[in-house]
Amino acid sequence: MLAKPAMSRKVEKQKLPTENAYEKLMQEIELLMKKGSESLTAKDIDTLQDMVNIVQEYEAHYFTLPKPETLAGMLNLKMFEMNLTQKEMAAFLGLSPSKFSLILNNKREPDVQFLKAIYRKLQIDPKFILDSL
Repeated sequence: MLAKPAMSRKVEKQKLPTENAYEKLMQEIELLMKKGSESLTAKDIDTLQDMVNIVQEYEAHYFTLPKPETLAGMLNLKMFEMNLTQKEMAAFLGLSPSKFSLILNNKREPDVQFLKAIYRKLQIDPKFILDSL
């Protein structure tokens, strides 16, 4: 079993109990990042990684989005995550923009081709897909 790397004392004590502590940690991360990767020492890199881990844990706890309850909601979330427009998502799924728009706006029932595309290309849980129909 691999040993867990020791965290620096400064970061180890900081548990991010408040939003202010989170903001302060983000500023410290930004300062280290401004140094540039070639200017960071091994200690800086370890400290940065520790801070990033703490920030990720904080964000996962406080900045989560609720899971969509509808297929249209899930598709909108996927477009947001992938930074795609509706037209770009339609192309990604191999659909015409008009067909995708109709399905997204509940004016057309999804067909098997569409359901296969969102399962394979977007990795949407099949149970969610079936429950949404």
